Amino acid sequence: MASASPAYDRTRARVEAYFDRTATRVWERLTSDQQVSRIRQTVREGRDRMRGLMLDRLPADLTGRRVLDAGCGTGAMAAELARRGAEVLAVDLSPRLIEIARDRMDPALAPRVRFAAGDLADPAHGQFDHVAAMDSLIYYDAPDLVALLDRLGGRTAESIVFTVAPRTPLLMAMWGAGRLFPASDRSPRMVPHSAARLGRALPGVAPVGRVARGFYISECLEHRP
Repeated sequence: MASASPAYDRTRARVEAYFDRTATRVWERLTSDQQVSRIRQTVREGRDRMRGLMLDRLPADLTGRRVLDAGCGTGAMAAELARRGAEVLAVDLSPRLIEIARDRMDPALAPRVRFAAGDLADPAHGQFDHVAAMDSLIYYDAPDLVALLDRLGGRTAESIVFTVAPRTPLLMAMWGAGRLFPASDRSPRMVPHSAARLGRALPGVAPVGRVARGFYISECLEHRP
């Protein structure tokens, strides 16, 4: 099973620095019900739609299942998984986002959710029935993404549902122009991927659907190890 590369470690460090130091307040506000700009409202709505699409790929009843929320951010996905009865490990590189997620968690669901700051692929996290990785793998190039999915797949019994930035002219034009966020809090560079190419590199990867809402464009894929 492939191990992490130096490129993976560099990307992980950039992502951690961004979410834990540069744009924590941006993402705290974006994932709340506070008023945001028109651009960020489309991102919020797109993320809500994508979360729903990903959840549709998982059983409605997750009682007794252990699920990894890989890149949990402020905890919206973890809450939904716990609401379905899952025992959730919610992992994020950013300790500050973990604090926000913990504070926001419904007390009734909190006993089913354990939070951890660190690498989502850390083998110390153990085995899972399902993995959900929403917009947390979008910064890795193809070799590192395939290796990461391979590592997670070795510890996942049923499915990994994840998102990538699709190869679309519109997305690349927007990203190239730096229009998603102001320069002061722009996120690390996304790496666009072809679902077909990922499927050839790692058998078991298949497309699920795409969400395009204003400035949010993301594609959901599923890997069944």
